[in-house]
Amino acid sequence: MTRRYYSFLLALLVLLSTAAVSPGQDPNSPPTDLDTYVARTLKEFEVPGVAVAIVKDGKVVLSKGYGVRRIGEQTPVDDHTLFGIASNTKAFTAAALAILVDEGKLSWDDPVTKHLPNFQMYDPYVTREMTIRDLLTHRSGLGLGSGDLMFWPGTTFTRDEIVQRVRFLKPASSFRSRYAYDNVLYLVAGQIIPAVTGESWDDFVAKRIFGKLGMSESNLSAKAIKPGMNVVSPHTKIDGKLTAIPFVDLDNTAPAGAINSNVSDMSKWILVQLDRGLVRTSSDGKQRLFSEGQSRMMWSVQTPQNPSEPPTELSALRANFAGYGLGWGLNDYRGRKVVSHTGGLAGMVSRVTLLPELNLGVVVLTNQESGAAFNAITLHILDHYLKAAPFDWIGGFKTIVERTNAAAKAEEQKQQSARATNSKPSLPLDKYAGRYKDAWYGEVTIAFEEGKLVLRFSHSPTLVGDLEHWQFDTFVARWRDRSLAADAFVYFSLNPDGSIEQMKMKPVSPLTDFSYDFQDLLFTPVSKH
Repeated sequence: MTRRYYSFLLALLVLLSTAAVSPGQDPNSPPTDLDTYVARTLKEFEVPGVAVAIVKDGKVVLSKGYGVRRIGEQTPVDDHTLFGIASNTKAFTAAALAILVDEGKLSWDDPVTKHLPNFQMYDPYVTREMTIRDLLTHRSGLGLGSGDLMFWPGTTFTRDEIVQRVRFLKPASSFRSRYAYDNVLYLVAGQIIPAVTGESWDDFVAKRIFGKLGMSESNLSAKAIKPGMNVVSPHTKIDGKLTAIPFVDLDNTAPAGAINSNVSDMSKWILVQLDRGLVRTSSDGKQRLFSEGQSRMMWSVQTPQNPSEPPTELSALRANFAGYGLGWGLNDYRGRKVVSHTGGLAGMVSRVTLLPELNLGVVVLTNQESGAAFNAITLHILDHYLKAAPFDWIGGFKTIVERTNAAAKAEEQKQQSARATNSKPSLPLDKYAGRYKDAWYGEVTIAFEEGKLVLRFSHSPTLVGDLEHWQFDTFVARWRDRSLAADAFVYFSLNPDGSIEQMKMKPVSPLTDFSYDFQDLLFTPVSKH
């Protein structure tokens, strides 16, 4: 939901480190240099605005905004400014299901088909064996981001249509054999809620979670964002220039990433998480959102992962274990358990981090696509409470970003140098025009207009690209919306008679967000009648 550096940083979200507390300072207080540190982070990574919350020992010790809501304007971010929290929504979906488990209305190990009889995966065995737990733990056999093009960038598909099309997504591995992050199955998980309760996911979360916790400023749709509201503008770089872009509507996959919130409300969410489901605002002090047993379940490893070996510049991130629970990533740092998640949308990324043993929670929301920024701020705060030696997180992440960008540029230059520039297409350009269909996405069209080819995805209004010849029967789709940063190779295979057999795609840049899963598409021409 997950953008540009999200795939790389997702591997780092499960790895944490830890500046010492000054003599005489309240050990629960935020770092004394936090304002200066955040300002430096915003400058180094070109982030217009950020909001930060810290919860320690049952109290909100910081809830504050920094910078501005929109570049070129002076309106400041404060603790009530709304951001898209993207995949941090997944923990809310898991909690909603945990509430229903507590109420005896379902079990984590119920077959999905018990509640959604028409649900299917590509493999009938997986369809039969898939449980609600499997929907939340990224072990279905689907590849990274499989099916994301059904909602990203914004599409016309409904939730039910996406669920119906999951059956056409081919697996990348065997069932429950390995971790691969996905979004579409969180949508399926969200659809369990209306099947069981008769209430939509949206209404259930609004009433049973937001209402109970007093998260009165949060909402569940970009459609709720109105002019004049205290909300950020998302930002991304277009041709190297930081630019404000519109909010992306994720209503059709809302359970995976549609919540908009602020650090004031997110502090309430963190408090109940650290209190293992206890809602402190209740009059009798005994009301619960979910049971302590469900808290343990959500924070237990369901899908093990191999901890990544961090680069030298981020050596303090080395972990001994890693895994995914139910809506949360899990790992250790020097024997301490960390529960965390990140979120990525067009122009906004965020991070929520819990250290249960320290009764500590940190929320960082940003209005730019810089995972380096939210990681540097989060880790600086954790360092303070863990009383660890200072570590140069800003410098470390800046080096990694520069190295990653340089590697991507080198790869693109390698592609360019290997290109057969004197080659020509096998067919006249107009012969590539027509309708093409993929089993799970549906149709795209290629039109021959004013001497060039134009590719249009029928369900994705912003995926309109001009096809530039690359070599032989390969073209590059240059998307007219340059904020997408996802140009893709489009290549054709021919039958012996010269007709087109199939069309495939793959991203041009290794920095392309994984949700542009072009490589999973297989288009064949639609017969003309």
